[in-house]
Amino acid sequence: MIYQKTRNTAETQLSISLADDQRTSKIDTGVGFLDHMLTLFTFHSKLSITIEANGDTEVDDHHVTEDIGIVLGQLLLELVKERKSFQRYGVSYIPMDETLARSVVDISGRPYLSFNADLSKEKVGTFDTELVDEFFRALVINARLTTHIDLLRGGNTHHEIEGIFKSFARALKEALASNDSEGIPSSKGVIE
Repeated sequence: MIYQKTRNTAETQLSISLADDQRTSKIDTGVGFLDHMLTLFTFHSKLSITIEANGDTEVDDHHVTEDIGIVLGQLLLELVKERKSFQRYGVSYIPMDETLARSVVDISGRPYLSFNADLSKEKVGTFDTELVDEFFRALVINARLTTHIDLLRGGNTHHEIEGIFKSFARALKEALASNDSEGIPSSKGVIE
């Protein structure tokens, strides 16, 4: 199934689709570094994502980055609600040369982000690295995930952020994987 959503504000115009398979993804955010990270995200999560975005990048990349996180989170929530079974929990450690990132995801219905990444530099190219936290906060809140992201070892800032995106993608893939039995993976019988 393909989930689609648009978001049009005075600052951004977005059209995003998400499919729960490994189709061809097409990412065009207008922010080169974000395109690179989201392309890695689609590969490692095994989700197919198409993004067409325009925004006020002449100001900075904040609005586009945050709004993409919001819409992707909303689409992930729709995907989870349609699922008959999933593992619920996912954990992934990713080394990127000298760096090491860990992400832990719980499809809990309770939005919470613990983002512990002391990134080495304030910019990668023209991209403000503080936007990594903004992106994941928007995504996690809107997808209603409990998520812990930790940069355990730093080094090159590009590697740090790439490790974070890959570890989150792989933890999410594990959490979304079908479980052996039908039904909600909660002793309460619901996830909300």
